[in-house]
Amino acid sequence: MTLRKNYSGRAREKAGQPPGTPLFIGRRKMEEVRISYMRYNANLYEEKENSNPEECAGLCRSSDVVWINVEGIHDTETIEKIGELFHTHPLTIEDIVNTMQRPKFEDFDSYIFIVLKMLSYSDIDTGMEIEQVCLILGENYVITFQEKPGDVFDTVRERIRGSKGRIRKVGADYLAYALTDAVVDSYFLILETLGDQIEEVENRVVLNPEPDTISDIHRFKRAMLLMRRTVWPLREEIALLEKSGSDLIKEPTALFFRNLYDHTIQVIDTVESYRDIISGMHDTYLSSVNNRMNAVMKILTILATIFIPLTFITGIYGMNFRHMPELYWEWGYYAALGLMLIIAMTMLAYFRKKKWI
Repeated sequence: MTLRKNYSGRAREKAGQPPGTPLFIGRRKMEEVRISYMRYNANLYEEKENSNPEECAGLCRSSDVVWINVEGIHDTETIEKIGELFHTHPLTIEDIVNTMQRPKFEDFDSYIFIVLKMLSYSDIDTGMEIEQVCLILGENYVITFQEKPGDVFDTVRERIRGSKGRIRKVGADYLAYALTDAVVDSYFLILETLGDQIEEVENRVVLNPEPDTISDIHRFKRAMLLMRRTVWPLREEIALLEKSGSDLIKEPTALFFRNLYDHTIQVIDTVESYRDIISGMHDTYLSSVNNRMNAVMKILTILATIFIPLTFITGIYGMNFRHMPELYWEWGYYAALGLMLIIAMTMLAYFRKKKWI
């Protein structure tokens, strides 16, 4: 599994730039920036696919909850425009367009800024893809910034459209929780898939270790390392978010974030368990290969040991000296073959008695 670097050489350009300079660092994953929104309350629902920053900013002046989703962060001018309309700090804009950010939480009083890592995984050969998702929580709005179309938020959208659960009856803070929870839930799905594949490879290691098995083990190790780097900061982030005391997060929603913190602990425990299993698989593979090699060497050693006295006998009578009485004996050839057969059978019986074969 190859961990794809999610940044480009532009990281060098960032060195020496003033703080708050928006410089896109990452791989461009789509052509144009797309802005969509959902506006809702208990009795109202409105959705639009192609919007613009000015229209979205106007919607947030109402008392309705507005979810603005921005796909594509390579256009720094558009991101800066959104930042100006929503009075976002320049350091926040800088972090949004820098895909090398680690998961973190920052409270700017008027809004809360959250950085998440969204993972996607199908099989060991394709590898694991990582995408940065930034979330801004305001008084009655949530803005999400994604690198490309496609995410894990479809269940949240369906709950909003169908008015399922409490999401249409509560504020933007619950929407922020629901989006963060969707990201964490996706980790469980990835771990479930990884668990099934790890079990399959583990069976191969025990029953029939092959040269390509060690490559799969190393890919799993790198996948677990990536997940660990993703989830460990998230635990700290959720803990700070829960204990922030921000007015933007109401007490009922803080309870949900507390439950989300427990979920991150479960993910971390699962990741650590899989890491231990994979390390054990690596040791088991080496032991299996060594055992197979030892078994082969044992057979070869037994064969060589049997043929040593036989080779000694044939070497003596292959010297063809003139004064060797056995060379003129009528039954000498058959006697030599019989002697070699007796020696070989005796040695085989001895090895079997010692349980070496």
